[in-house]
Amino acid sequence: MASTAFAARFNQSVTKDALRSYLAEFISTFFYVFAVVGSSMASRKLSPDVAANPSSLVIAAIANVFALSSTIYIAVNISGGHVNPAVTFAKVVSGHITVPTALFYWVSQMLASVMASLLLRITTVGQHIPAYTIAQEMTGFGASLLEGVLTFALVYTVYAAGDRLGATGSLAIGMMAGANVLATGPFSGGSMNPACAFGSAVIAGSFKNQAVYWVGPLLGAAAAGLVYDNLVFPAQVHQDSVRGDSGGVGV
Repeated sequence: MASTAFAARFNQSVTKDALRSYLAEFISTFFYVFAVVGSSMASRKLSPDVAANPSSLVIAAIANVFALSSTIYIAVNISGGHVNPAVTFAKVVSGHITVPTALFYWVSQMLASVMASLLLRITTVGQHIPAYTIAQEMTGFGASLLEGVLTFALVYTVYAAGDRLGATGSLAIGMMAGANVLATGPFSGGSMNPACAFGSAVIAGSFKNQAVYWVGPLLGAAAAGLVYDNLVFPAQVHQDSVRGDSGGVGV
């Protein structure tokens, strides 16, 4: 019985509409990572001493706002516009999508991130790809907790914005991401996105503290989804295993 149910869910995850969703996630995640990592590279190119230049933090925040808002907007009607493995994980935990669909989403998002970082590495003639790192005075636990809180805020906004489809909801998510980067960029980098952290780490060849950008965001995202669906708006939970969710927006 269990194997039959799994087979049925898997078949739902390889339909034509599902494949369109995976492609939409790949495209949106690619351009999001390209913009975020590229803006960091551009900032370093213009001002080598990034740590001493507050404008680099503003640049990173603005890039997150613009990139996130636009990439969500272009994918929301196809895949739900997750653009983030943490959002996909939250949707699985809260029952909006199936596990096989989520795994395909993750593959699309991770591959897109690696490809975007690789393209930046090639086109900038070997310029260093910046990987997310935590401040020297921070512990891995503290950084994970910080990333978890940031991702909770972001994913909670994703769920709330799902009630307001379109440019307004997408912009709200982007603004939350930008605010989070302004608040915590110098401490943990303000990633909130395991795919973005993973892709840049692969091309940079540095996986130091990589667990910070998985454990914190995944737990924070799952908590946000459960709180929103079960405590704030418990009557709105229902599942759609083909698209990213029941019509909401992701990040």
